[in-house]
This record gives sequence, C-alpha cells and structure tokens, in this order.
Amino acid sequence: MAQRVDIAIVGAGAAGLMTAIHAGRGLIGSGKRVLVLDGASTIGVKILVAGGGRCNVTHHEVDEKQYAGGSRNTIKKVLRRFDVPETIAFFKELGVELKRENTGKLFPTTDRAQTVLDAMLREIDRVGVEIRNPWRVGKVEKQGDTFVLSRQNSDESIEAARVVLATGGMALPKSGSDGGGYALATSLGHTLTKHRFPALVPLVVGDRGQWLTELSGISARAAVEVRAGSGKRLARYENDLLLTHFGLSGPAVMDASRWLTEARFADPGAHLRIAWLIGETFESVEKSLMSLGTRRVVHWVRERLPERLALALCAQAGVHEQATGATLTKDARRALAHALVEMPVDIARDRGFTHAEATAGGVTLSEIDPGTMQSRVCPGLFLVGETLDVDGRIGGFNFQWAWATGVVGGQAAIVCV
Repeated sequence: MAQRVDIAIVGAGAAGLMTAIHAGRGLIGSGKRVLVLDGASTIGVKILVAGGGRCNVTHHEVDEKQYAGGSRNTIKKVLRRFDVPETIAFFKELGVELKRENTGKLFPTTDRAQTVLDAMLREIDRVGVEIRNPWRVGKVEKQGDTFVLSRQNSDESIEAARVVLATGGMALPKSGSDGGGYALATSLGHTLTKHRFPALVPLVVGDRGQWLTELSGISARAAVEVRAGSGKRLARYENDLLLTHFGLSGPAVMDASRWLTEARFADPGAHLRIAWLIGETFESVEKSLMSLGTRRVVHWVRERLPERLALALCAQAGVHEQATGATLTKDARRALAHALVEMPVDIARDRGFTHAEATAGGVTLSEIDPGTMQSRVCPGLFLVGETLDVDGRIGGFNFQWAWATGVVGGQAAIVCV
C-alpha cells in the first residue's frame, strides 16, 4: 500500500528546500505531512558548489531585466513576492549573516556554502519536513484528486494531495539536475520551450581562435557582445573575461553565452565580439594610434592591457613589435583598432551542461500562475525554480528566482491541502 502525504516536493535543491521550509512552516501542528524526494545521494550540491564554494546567495539589486526566457512581466510579479531585503531577513533568521561585495553579490560572512545549506536543513527539520534520498521519482500520475509518485526502478510509490516539481533544469547533471523533471512535467500536460540549452557556460574557441588559448590564465575587464549575422548588437556585457586552455570564461562571457547559443538557432551567422578597451571606439583608438609619433605602438597597448595579451593582439593585427606610430601602416593601424574595440572571435561551441551554471528554456512560463506557482493545466501541481523557462545573469540572480518561487509555491500549496 502506497504511503500517503499531503505535499510531495520533487527535488531538494535551492527551490525545493525553500518550498519545503515555507510549506512546513504553514503546516506546523496541523498533522499534515510534507515530504521532499530527491534522487541524488547528496542534498544541495548546487548550493555547495555555487560561488566557488562560498554560495552567492543573491544580488543586492534584482529586477526582471536581469533574466531571460519567459515573460518579464511574469518574472517581475514573482520576484516582487519575495525580494532581496526579505531574502536577507530570511537567512538572518536562520542564523546566516550575508555580506555585500563590490560586485553587488551577497555571500555568507563565513564564506562557506555549507553554512547556507546547513541552516536550511536545520529549518527543514524544525518545521517537521522529511527528506528522503536517494529516492528518484520515475513517474507522476494524477488519479482523480490524488497524485501517485512512483520510484524509478522500484515498485515503491507515494500518494500526495499536492505535488511541487523543483527538479531543476539540466545544468550540472551530477547534482541530479539531468532534465528528468521535464518528462514529469510533460506527462502532466505541460509543454516545453523548443530549445533547452546551457546558460552561464564557458565557450570553446574554433580553429581561428586557437591563438587565444595560448594566453591561458590572462584576465581582463572587457565588453563581450553578441552580434547577429547582419552585425546588429543582440547583447552586451561588461565584466571580467578569462582566457583559458579551451577558450573563454569569466562573468562577461558566461552572461553572453546563452544569447549566442539562442541567436544561432535561427541565425548561423551570429557571432561574438570583444571590446578590450571599454569606452573607446574605432575612431578614438585610430586617432590615438595616429598621434603616437615615434612612440612604439606595442608600448601604448601594453599600458592598457596585460602584456602578453597586448603583444598577441598586435601580432594578430600585423603590427611589428618595433613599429612606431609614424611607421605604422594604415592597414595595420585599422586592423589593430578593430581588434581592440570589436574583435570577432571564432566560437565553436559551449562547454555543455556539465560546466553550465544554469539552463535556458524549460516549462513554458505562461502555463504557471505567478501568484501561486500552480499549474494552469494540472490543478494541484506546482512548479518552481529552474524547471521553468527563466534564467538569470551570473551573480546570484538564479538563486533569487529559486528563493522567490519556493516561497510563493510553498505558501500557496498549503492553502490547497
């Protein structure tokens, strides 16, 4: 005979734990049961690895403009239900003090992600919510007003009055987010976006960009642009960029990555450009180069960029190391100016979900009531977090979406039981 619970939450990541806490708080003393099921052997892996193991809990300034995917108006409605000050207050209540860094990111003062996870698990225990893992849900069926959750490769099942899908997307599959939740959602009537692909992911350069891999380890602040084949600018991010043994990484690149991938679905000519000198234009750089006189061009570039990068950019533009402003040819001068402010980069691919921090695409956001996170197509079903077609920039925005949807979904689910 199947075990019966009132609310079953599938997934014990950030959104699932937040849902469980708020559902549990609302049902204390009621005799009703909230059960969290997770297929992973270790709970909260994404929390533990986030921010280099420090957990970038949120950002000091969050709005719908920092997200892509579904309707920004819907995203705005959800974020307003549980904002950054409420997030800070929530974690403080759990004993986790947050600090703001120069980037605007908020981290626990301990600089340990384990602090965040431990506090949430203590609260889960306090409010009487049970977590069962590894217990992977292979199938969810609705039979009348009851959901039946079947364990994968087992005869074991659980009945629930309400179900919350907090299964995540496909990023970092070793954490348990391997896309399995999408099959559960579609089996209950939901539709998915046409494409689901890595977001916040490093990029691998193609053959024409291999010279960049020889500069592995160099970091610089730059503007990364995604351009359509026509040259139209689709996205631009100014932040740190890291050159690696495979290509490009760092916040600017990772923010731009999803826009490049998405653009290429419809436009194979979409490409990436880098402005190494932020605030400069082709005209301003060319004017500066023309005014150098007897000064060596390489020295002028080295004053503005890391030496190895400066030398490589000059070499790529055909600028001899001994060239001065007076001896620089027109073609070399123009090539260098273009390389410094709008250098195209041959990108072969991204590094895939294994190295991605988020998933772009997912369950169509229009099928969810933003006031409750309840499904519009399957009453009694709630969807939260990365399962939905919402992905934010790097910097704590995806965690804020997880916290907000978890609070809204957790509070709404208990009204129905």
